[in-house]
Amino acid sequence: MALIYIVEDDQNIREIQRFALQNSGYRVEEFECAKDFYKKLAVKVPHLILLDIMLPDEDGLTIVKKLRTMPEVKKVPVIMVTAKTTEIDKVKGLDLGADDYITKPFGVMELISRVKAVLRRTYDMEEEKQITLGEVSIDSEKHMVTVQDQVCELTFKEYELLKLLMTNAGIVMTRDVIMERVWGVDFEGESRTLDMHIKTLRQKLKESGSRIKTVRNVGYMME
Repeated sequence: MALIYIVEDDQNIREIQRFALQNSGYRVEEFECAKDFYKKLAVKVPHLILLDIMLPDEDGLTIVKKLRTMPEVKKVPVIMVTAKTTEIDKVKGLDLGADDYITKPFGVMELISRVKAVLRRTYDMEEEKQITLGEVSIDSEKHMVTVQDQVCELTFKEYELLKLLMTNAGIVMTRDVIMERVWGVDFEGESRTLDMHIKTLRQKLKESGSRIKTVRNVGYMME
């Protein structure tokens, strides 16, 4: 699942972008200034950056120029987001290394469409073949889970649930999102089904089962 950084000082616009992207299945982190963005970038590199031109501490064009000089970041796609509509501003951004350009006000569908298009060109959206978290590993090609290097026998739904939680490690997954992703939008059973699967999954993962945390009245998260 692609990780997207939003760099935007307008809280309302940031919330619209975050809501739209998360609803489309992307992981999102947001920043209202360049300083906070740079700090996080030094820790983790995203798959795409939505970058506003007019920021309080540094303009987006300067940021793009810097990004294209950083070895570990220079290939990360950037979509410029700005209220400026003149052709020269668009050309400047693209010449400095931006991959696309979207002007405010924009429609949610347009935003998602552009994000998907850029990611298709620059990021292999196929799932990771190997996912490891502590002593738990998932081999997607073999559809196999190991715990402490021992094969862990899971049902199909337990496997899908574990993969969803591990792929989104550190992120709270709401009950509704989990039910939709694992059981499908047409599932009409009780949500208690999820709780029972979490219980058996924790048991099968042994000590590592404690990594699955319950977030009261919200959902679950894997540390």
